[in-house]
Amino acid sequence: MSGRVDRKAALITALLLLIGLVILYSASAPFSLKHYGSDTYMLFKQFLAAIAGIALLLFFSWFDYHRLAAINDVLFLGAIGLTLLTILPLGIGEGRWLWVGPFALQPTELLKFALIIYLAAAISRKRESIRSFRLGVLPFIAVLALLGGIVLNQPDLGMLLVYGALTIAMLFLGGANAWHLASIGGASLPLVALAIWFAPYRFARILSFLDPQAYSTSSGYQTIQSLIAVGSGGVLGRGLGASRAKLFYLPQAHNDFILSVVAEEAGLLGTLAVLGLIGLLVWRAFVVSEQASDRLGQLLALGIGFVIGFQALLNAGVVLGLLPVTGLTLPFFSNGGSSLLVTLAMVGVLLNVSRRGTVTG
Repeated sequence: MSGRVDRKAALITALLLLIGLVILYSASAPFSLKHYGSDTYMLFKQFLAAIAGIALLLFFSWFDYHRLAAINDVLFLGAIGLTLLTILPLGIGEGRWLWVGPFALQPTELLKFALIIYLAAAISRKRESIRSFRLGVLPFIAVLALLGGIVLNQPDLGMLLVYGALTIAMLFLGGANAWHLASIGGASLPLVALAIWFAPYRFARILSFLDPQAYSTSSGYQTIQSLIAVGSGGVLGRGLGASRAKLFYLPQAHNDFILSVVAEEAGLLGTLAVLGLIGLLVWRAFVVSEQASDRLGQLLALGIGFVIGFQALLNAGVVLGLLPVTGLTLPFFSNGGSSLLVTLAMVGVLLNVSRRGTVTG
Protein backbone atom coordinates (compact mmCIF):
# COMPACT_ATOMS: atom_id res chain seq x y z
CA MET A 1 0.00 0.00 0.00
CA SER A 2 1.32 3.42 -0.89
CA GLY A 3 -0.22 6.81 -0.36
CA ARG A 4 0.55 10.30 0.77
CA VAL A 5 2.62 11.12 3.81
CA ASP A 6 1.02 12.59 6.92
CA ARG A 7 1.06 16.23 5.82
CA LYS A 8 0.23 17.48 9.31
CA ALA A 9 3.31 15.80 10.75
CA ALA A 10 5.41 17.20 7.90
CA LEU A 11 4.07 20.74 8.48
CA ILE A 12 4.64 20.56 12.24
CA THR A 13 8.19 19.35 11.66
CA ALA A 14 8.86 22.24 9.26
CA LEU A 15 7.56 24.74 11.82
CA LEU A 16 9.64 23.24 14.62
CA LEU A 17 12.76 23.29 12.46
CA LEU A 18 12.26 26.92 11.41
CA ILE A 19 11.41 28.18 14.90
CA GLY A 20 14.25 26.13 16.34
CA LEU A 21 16.81 27.81 14.07
CA VAL A 22 15.52 31.28 14.99
CA ILE A 23 15.62 30.51 18.71
CA LEU A 24 19.05 28.91 18.44
CA TYR A 25 20.45 32.03 16.78
CA SER A 26 19.03 34.21 19.53
CA ALA A 27 20.34 31.94 22.30
CA SER A 28 23.78 31.28 20.82
CA ALA A 29 24.72 34.68 19.32
CA PRO A 30 26.62 36.04 22.38
CA PHE A 31 28.50 32.76 22.87
CA SER A 32 29.34 32.52 19.17
CA LEU A 33 30.56 36.10 19.04
CA LYS A 34 32.77 35.71 22.10
CA HIS A 35 34.32 32.35 21.22
CA TYR A 36 34.28 32.33 17.42
CA GLY A 37 34.23 35.98 16.40
CA SER A 38 30.88 35.75 14.62
CA ASP A 39 27.39 35.79 16.09
CA THR A 40 26.19 33.40 13.35
CA TYR A 41 28.85 30.71 13.77
CA MET A 42 26.70 28.23 15.71
CA LEU A 43 23.63 29.06 13.64
CA PHE A 44 25.58 28.23 10.48
CA LYS A 45 26.66 24.85 11.87
CA GLN A 46 23.10 24.08 12.93
CA PHE A 47 21.84 25.17 9.52
CA LEU A 48 24.22 22.74 7.83
CA ALA A 49 22.97 19.99 10.15
CA ALA A 50 19.40 20.97 9.25
CA ILE A 51 20.14 20.66 5.52
CA ALA A 52 21.71 17.24 6.05
CA GLY A 53 18.81 16.29 8.32
CA ILE A 54 16.24 17.27 5.70
CA ALA A 55 18.08 15.06 3.19
CA LEU A 56 17.87 12.17 5.68
CA LEU A 57 14.18 12.90 6.30
CA LEU A 58 13.45 12.75 2.56
CA PHE A 59 15.48 9.57 2.18
CA PHE A 60 13.81 7.73 5.05
CA SER A 61 10.36 8.95 4.03
CA TRP A 62 10.80 6.99 0.76
CA PHE A 63 13.01 4.09 1.95
CA ASP A 64 10.73 1.18 2.85
CA TYR A 65 10.85 0.77 6.63
CA HIS A 66 10.61 -3.01 6.19
CA ARG A 67 14.02 -2.93 4.50
CA LEU A 68 15.30 -0.80 7.36
CA ALA A 69 14.01 -3.33 9.89
CA ALA A 70 15.62 -6.17 7.93
CA ILE A 71 19.06 -4.75 8.74
CA ASN A 72 18.19 -3.71 12.29
CA ASP A 73 20.91 -5.89 13.81
CA VAL A 74 23.59 -4.35 11.57
CA LEU A 75 22.43 -0.83 12.42
CA PHE A 76 22.23 -1.61 16.12
CA LEU A 77 25.64 -3.27 16.36
CA GLY A 78 27.16 -0.48 14.27
CA ALA A 79 25.76 2.17 16.61
CA ILE A 80 27.03 0.24 19.63
CA GLY A 81 30.46 0.02 18.00
CA LEU A 82 30.58 3.78 17.38
CA THR A 83 29.55 4.42 20.98
CA LEU A 84 32.31 2.10 22.22
CA LEU A 85 34.86 4.17 20.29
CA THR A 86 34.10 7.16 22.55
CA ILE A 87 35.29 5.31 25.65
CA LEU A 88 38.26 3.43 24.20
CA PRO A 89 41.69 5.11 24.44
CA LEU A 90 42.11 5.56 20.68
CA GLY A 91 42.40 9.33 20.55
CA ILE A 92 39.29 9.78 18.38
CA GLY A 93 36.70 9.97 21.12
CA GLU A 94 36.17 12.52 23.84
CA GLY A 95 33.49 11.94 26.44
CA ARG A 96 30.22 11.61 24.53
CA TRP A 97 31.62 12.68 21.16
CA LEU A 98 33.47 11.01 18.33
CA TRP A 99 35.62 13.33 16.24
CA VAL A 100 35.46 12.93 12.48
CA GLY A 101 37.82 15.60 11.19
CA PRO A 102 36.44 18.96 12.38
CA PHE A 103 33.01 17.49 13.15
CA ALA A 104 31.85 16.02 16.46
CA LEU A 105 29.41 13.11 16.29
CA GLN A 106 27.42 11.94 19.30
CA PRO A 107 27.00 8.18 18.74
CA THR A 108 24.46 7.81 21.55
CA GLU A 109 22.01 9.77 19.38
CA LEU A 110 22.53 7.28 16.56
CA LEU A 111 22.15 4.48 19.09
CA LYS A 112 18.79 5.92 20.16
CA PHE A 113 17.56 5.73 16.56
CA ALA A 114 18.98 2.23 16.06
CA LEU A 115 17.41 1.07 19.34
CA ILE A 116 13.94 2.09 18.14
CA ILE A 117 14.39 0.12 14.92
CA TYR A 118 15.83 -2.90 16.78
CA LEU A 119 13.03 -2.95 19.36
CA ALA A 120 10.28 -2.54 16.76
CA ALA A 121 11.69 -5.32 14.56
CA ALA A 122 12.38 -7.75 17.41
CA ILE A 123 9.10 -7.18 19.26
CA SER A 124 7.06 -7.54 16.06
CA ARG A 125 8.77 -10.89 15.38
CA LYS A 126 8.07 -12.27 18.85
CA ARG A 127 4.30 -11.89 18.57
CA GLU A 128 2.61 -13.75 21.47
CA SER A 129 5.89 -14.86 23.07
CA ILE A 130 6.37 -11.26 24.21
CA ARG A 131 4.05 -12.17 27.10
CA SER A 132 6.70 -14.56 28.45
CA PHE A 133 9.26 -13.11 30.84
CA ARG A 134 12.08 -15.49 29.90
CA LEU A 135 11.50 -15.53 26.13
CA GLY A 136 9.86 -12.18 25.60
CA VAL A 137 11.18 -9.62 28.07
CA LEU A 138 14.46 -10.86 29.53
CA PRO A 139 16.48 -10.68 26.26
CA PHE A 140 15.63 -6.99 25.89
CA ILE A 141 16.59 -6.26 29.48
CA ALA A 142 19.93 -7.98 28.88
CA VAL A 143 20.50 -5.72 25.87
CA LEU A 144 19.55 -2.67 27.96
CA ALA A 145 22.05 -3.73 30.64
CA LEU A 146 24.77 -3.92 27.97
CA LEU A 147 23.90 -0.41 26.77
CA GLY A 148 23.93 0.80 30.37
CA GLY A 149 27.45 -0.48 30.92
CA ILE A 150 28.66 1.35 27.81
CA VAL A 151 26.79 4.64 28.23
CA LEU A 152 27.59 5.05 31.93
CA ASN A 153 31.26 4.95 31.03
CA GLN A 154 30.92 8.10 28.91
CA PRO A 155 29.19 9.08 31.31
CA ASP A 156 25.61 9.82 30.17
CA LEU A 157 22.97 8.77 32.70
CA GLY A 158 20.38 10.99 31.02
CA MET A 159 20.56 9.10 27.74
CA LEU A 160 20.44 5.80 29.62
CA LEU A 161 17.16 6.93 31.19
CA VAL A 162 15.84 7.58 27.68
CA TYR A 163 16.95 4.10 26.54
CA GLY A 164 15.38 2.50 29.59
CA ALA A 165 12.07 4.33 29.31
CA LEU A 166 11.95 3.65 25.56
CA THR A 167 12.56 -0.07 26.04
CA ILE A 168 9.94 -0.42 28.77
CA ALA A 169 7.39 1.66 26.84
CA MET A 170 7.83 -0.28 23.59
CA LEU A 171 7.65 -3.61 25.40
CA PHE A 172 4.44 -2.51 27.10
CA LEU A 173 2.92 -1.17 23.88
CA GLY A 174 4.07 -4.34 22.13
CA GLY A 175 2.04 -6.50 24.52
CA ALA A 176 4.48 -7.48 27.30
CA ASN A 177 3.10 -8.30 30.74
CA ALA A 178 2.75 -5.08 32.76
CA TRP A 179 3.71 -6.83 36.01
CA HIS A 180 6.94 -8.08 34.46
CA LEU A 181 7.83 -4.56 33.39
CA ALA A 182 6.85 -3.05 36.74
CA SER A 183 9.06 -5.58 38.53
CA ILE A 184 12.00 -4.72 36.29
CA GLY A 185 11.41 -1.03 36.87
CA GLY A 186 11.39 -1.52 40.61
CA ALA A 187 14.50 -3.69 40.55
CA SER A 188 16.37 -1.08 38.50
CA LEU A 189 15.85 1.73 41.02
CA PRO A 190 18.63 0.56 43.40
CA LEU A 191 21.00 0.33 40.41
CA VAL A 192 20.18 3.91 39.40
CA ALA A 193 20.71 4.98 43.01
CA LEU A 194 24.14 3.31 43.04
CA ALA A 195 25.08 4.99 39.74
CA ILE A 196 24.23 8.33 41.33
CA TRP A 197 25.90 7.60 44.68
CA PHE A 198 29.23 6.54 43.20
CA ALA A 199 29.44 9.52 40.83
CA PRO A 200 30.02 12.67 42.93
CA TYR A 201 28.80 15.07 40.23
CA ARG A 202 25.52 13.14 39.88
CA PHE A 203 25.02 13.11 43.65
CA ALA A 204 25.68 16.86 43.71
CA ARG A 205 22.98 17.35 41.08
CA ILE A 206 20.46 15.52 43.27
CA LEU A 207 21.37 17.61 46.31
CA SER A 208 21.17 20.86 44.35
CA PHE A 209 17.84 19.78 42.86
CA LEU A 210 16.43 19.32 46.35
CA ASP A 211 17.80 22.68 47.56
CA PRO A 212 19.24 24.85 44.75
CA GLN A 213 19.85 27.85 47.01
CA ALA A 214 22.20 25.84 49.22
CA TYR A 215 24.39 25.20 46.15
CA SER A 216 23.85 28.53 44.43
CA THR A 217 27.54 28.95 43.52
CA SER A 218 28.10 25.38 42.34
CA SER A 219 25.77 22.64 41.14
CA GLY A 220 22.61 24.63 41.81
CA TYR A 221 23.71 27.68 39.80
CA GLN A 222 22.21 26.55 36.48
CA THR A 223 18.84 25.74 38.00
CA ILE A 224 18.64 29.09 39.78
CA GLN A 225 19.57 31.06 36.65
CA SER A 226 17.11 29.03 34.61
CA LEU A 227 14.27 29.79 37.03
CA ILE A 228 15.21 33.49 37.01
CA ALA A 229 15.05 33.50 33.20
CA VAL A 230 11.73 31.66 33.13
CA GLY A 231 10.19 33.92 35.76
CA SER A 232 11.39 37.15 34.18
CA GLY A 233 9.71 36.27 30.89
CA GLY A 234 6.25 36.56 32.37
CA VAL A 235 3.31 35.85 30.10
CA LEU A 236 4.46 37.60 26.90
CA GLY A 237 8.25 37.63 27.34
CA ARG A 238 10.89 40.31 26.96
CA GLY A 239 10.89 40.01 23.19
CA LEU A 240 12.94 38.04 20.67
CA GLY A 241 16.65 38.60 21.23
CA ALA A 242 16.17 40.38 24.56
CA SER A 243 17.17 37.55 26.90
CA ARG A 244 19.60 38.52 29.65
CA ALA A 245 20.28 34.95 30.80
CA LYS A 246 22.12 34.14 27.56
CA LEU A 247 24.62 36.92 28.31
CA PHE A 248 26.72 34.34 30.18
CA TYR A 249 24.53 34.23 33.28
CA LEU A 250 23.07 30.87 32.25
CA PRO A 251 25.57 28.19 31.19
CA GLN A 252 24.43 26.05 28.27
CA ALA A 253 21.83 28.62 27.23
CA HIS A 254 22.01 27.33 23.65
CA ASN A 255 22.13 23.65 24.65
CA ASP A 256 20.32 21.97 27.54
CA PHE A 257 18.69 25.19 28.79
CA ILE A 258 17.54 26.73 25.52
CA LEU A 259 13.93 26.48 26.73
CA SER A 260 14.86 28.97 29.46
CA VAL A 261 15.70 31.48 26.71
CA VAL A 262 12.40 30.68 24.99
CA ALA A 263 10.55 31.37 28.25
CA GLU A 264 12.41 34.64 28.85
CA GLU A 265 12.02 36.00 25.33
CA ALA A 266 8.62 34.57 24.35
CA GLY A 267 7.04 34.23 27.78
CA LEU A 268 4.60 31.62 28.99
CA LEU A 269 2.60 31.76 25.77
CA GLY A 270 5.65 31.20 23.59
CA THR A 271 6.86 28.33 25.77
CA LEU A 272 3.46 26.66 25.62
CA ALA A 273 3.44 27.12 21.85
CA VAL A 274 6.85 25.42 21.49
CA LEU A 275 5.93 22.52 23.78
CA GLY A 276 2.51 22.36 22.13
CA LEU A 277 4.07 21.92 18.69
CA ILE A 278 6.24 19.10 19.98
CA GLY A 279 3.14 17.59 21.60
CA LEU A 280 1.27 17.81 18.29
CA LEU A 281 4.07 15.95 16.53
CA VAL A 282 3.91 13.23 19.19
CA TRP A 283 0.14 13.04 18.71
CA ARG A 284 0.57 12.65 14.94
CA ALA A 285 3.04 9.83 15.60
CA PHE A 286 0.36 8.02 17.60
CA VAL A 287 -2.17 8.63 14.82
CA VAL A 288 0.28 7.19 12.29
CA SER A 289 0.79 4.19 14.58
CA GLU A 290 -2.94 3.58 14.89
CA GLN A 291 -3.40 3.58 11.12
CA ALA A 292 -0.15 1.80 10.16
CA SER A 293 -0.41 -1.13 7.77
CA ASP A 294 1.33 -3.63 10.07
CA ARG A 295 2.67 -4.25 13.57
CA LEU A 296 6.20 -3.18 12.64
CA GLY A 297 4.98 0.20 11.44
CA GLN A 298 2.88 0.62 14.58
CA LEU A 299 5.84 0.00 16.85
CA LEU A 300 8.18 2.25 14.87
CA ALA A 301 5.73 5.17 15.02
CA LEU A 302 5.07 4.60 18.72
CA GLY A 303 8.79 4.46 19.52
CA ILE A 304 9.54 7.63 17.56
CA GLY A 305 6.65 9.54 19.13
CA PHE A 306 7.53 8.34 22.61
CA VAL A 307 11.23 9.21 22.48
CA ILE A 308 10.63 12.73 21.12
CA GLY A 309 7.94 13.44 23.70
CA PHE A 310 9.78 11.86 26.63
CA GLN A 311 13.02 13.72 25.93
CA ALA A 312 11.15 17.02 25.58
CA LEU A 313 9.38 16.42 28.91
CA LEU A 314 12.66 15.62 30.68
CA ASN A 315 14.28 18.75 29.26
CA ALA A 316 11.34 20.93 30.27
CA GLY A 317 11.35 19.41 33.75
CA VAL A 318 15.01 20.30 34.20
CA VAL A 319 14.51 23.86 32.95
CA LEU A 320 11.60 24.38 35.38
CA GLY A 321 13.50 22.88 38.32
CA LEU A 322 11.15 19.90 38.52
CA LEU A 323 13.89 17.36 37.71
CA PRO A 324 17.63 17.13 38.35
CA VAL A 325 19.91 18.25 35.52
CA THR A 326 20.23 15.44 32.97
CA GLY A 327 22.17 16.98 30.09
CA LEU A 328 19.49 16.03 27.53
CA THR A 329 18.71 18.31 24.59
CA LEU A 330 15.35 19.74 23.57
CA PRO A 331 14.49 18.16 20.19
CA PHE A 332 14.64 20.60 17.24
CA PHE A 333 15.90 23.48 19.41
CA SER A 334 19.10 22.70 21.33
CA ASN A 335 22.43 23.18 19.63
CA GLY A 336 23.79 19.88 18.39
CA GLY A 337 24.04 18.51 14.87
CA SER A 338 23.77 14.85 15.92
CA SER A 339 20.53 15.45 17.81
CA LEU A 340 18.96 17.36 14.92
CA LEU A 341 20.09 14.84 12.31
CA VAL A 342 18.66 11.90 14.25
CA THR A 343 15.40 13.69 15.06
CA LEU A 344 14.79 14.52 11.40
CA ALA A 345 15.75 10.99 10.35
CA MET A 346 13.20 9.60 12.83
CA VAL A 347 10.52 11.89 11.42
CA GLY A 348 11.42 10.57 7.96
CA VAL A 349 10.72 7.01 9.13
CA LEU A 350 7.46 8.21 10.68
CA LEU A 351 6.40 9.75 7.34
CA ASN A 352 7.34 6.51 5.60
CA VAL A 353 5.08 4.54 7.93
CA SER A 354 2.25 6.99 7.22
CA ARG A 355 2.86 6.72 3.45
CA ARG A 356 2.32 2.95 3.60
CA GLY A 357 -0.63 3.12 5.97
CA THR A 358 -4.06 4.70 5.83
CA VAL A 359 -3.27 8.09 7.39
CA THR A 360 -4.79 11.04 5.57
CA GLY A 361 -4.45 14.79 6.05
